[in-house]
Formats: sequence, structure tokens, C-alpha cells
Amino acid sequence: MSWSRGILPALAVCVLLVTGAAGCASDDASTPTGQESAISPSPVGKVLDDTDDDGRHYREVGKKGAPQVALEVEPDAEGGWDVRLNLRDFAFSPSGTQARAVTGRGLARLFADGEPLADLRDTSYRIPEGYLAHGTHQVTARLYADDGTVWAVDGKPVESTADITASEPEPEPEPEPESASEPESASESPAGGPGSSSPSALSAPGTFPRTEGQGSPDRGGKAS
Repeated sequence: MSWSRGILPALAVCVLLVTGAAGCASDDASTPTGQESAISPSPVGKVLDDTDDDGRHYREVGKKGAPQVALEVEPDAEGGWDVRLNLRDFAFSPSGTQARAVTGRGLARLFADGEPLADLRDTSYRIPEGYLAHGTHQVTARLYADDGTVWAVDGKPVESTADITASEPEPEPEPEPESASEPESASESPAGGPGSSSPSALSAPGTFPRTEGQGSPDRGGKAS
């Protein structure tokens, strides 16, 4: 009896020691992983405190090899505007790309007078007819990384702006009034008498109302 009572406490102590050691090993293994992910530096550039109007932070990169964009906007034949982006050291990421910054990749956001117009993953876009009111407007293309940060150089966003002027549509021309037909004589007069018609007049074709074709008005939206 004394032997069995003595060995049970000893076994309990061994179990507690083994369990405690396992628990400590588990904590030590998980701690570095959490710390490592929390302090992991940004893989591309430096995220600044400055933001755009939507609250997206600037991602500062060096001038050498930095993304560049040039913007061209021209009126089209249908009254809209053709937008073209000329890119350098930048490529569009396909839709559904993982939300993390990769050097020289992302998307472009198009603005009209500071208001978001479209997110682009292509170098061309068309602003439809009537979208821009009469007057001068600013169209801007800005480059973003896939995580939503703004590519920036020297503290300024990588973007390009074009000023365009939308003309007021010209009014349609008024149709010309129809010309009145000459009245016919109510009674015939003897040949050679007053009111008689000459042979040439009798043989002339009848007079018809003259109409003018209505031309198409010039469309508005011409660039100044």
C-alpha cells in the first residue's frame, strides 16, 4: 500500500511537467510568427502620411524607374471625348489581382474636375457625349498600386492632367419659309388684249414651292 501511494503522486508530477513543457513550446513557436508579420516592412517604396482626396496614402518610390503617365484627350466625331494614356515603367494588373504593391504595376483612375470617373486597366477610354457641361474642365489620370496606394515621386502623385473645353451645342437652323405660287388669272382675255398671257408664259412649266434641305447641326464638345 505504501508503495502504490508513493508512485501515483510521482506520476502526476511527471504528467504536469510534460504538459507544461508542451505548452511552452507551442507559445514560443507562435510568437515569432505574429511579431514577424506585424513588423514586416513594405516590399515596395515607402508609404507616406500624405493622402489623396479619397484618403489613399502615397507610396513613395525613387525617381529612377518610377511609373510615368501622359494623358491625351481629344473630341470624337460623335460629340464625346477619346482618352489615351501613354505609360512608361508601368503595366496594368488584371482584374482580381492580389491587393499588394508590386513594382510598376496597378491600375489608373480617371477623374473629371476632381470627381472619380472610371478605374482603367487599359490605355483607352471614351467620355460619352453630354457628360461634360459647357465650359473648361480638367481630366486627370492617376496611377495606383494594387493595394490602393498612390504611386508617388518626390511627395507628389504620379498623374497627368489635360484641360479641355466643351463648346455649347449650336442651335439647329430655322427652315426657310416656302415661296408663294403666282396666282392664276380668273378669266381669259382675248389674245393681245389686256391680261392676256404670252405664248412663252403659257408654255412655261408650273411654279412649285421651293424648299431647302435642313442640314445637321454641328455637335458640341469641340476642343479649344
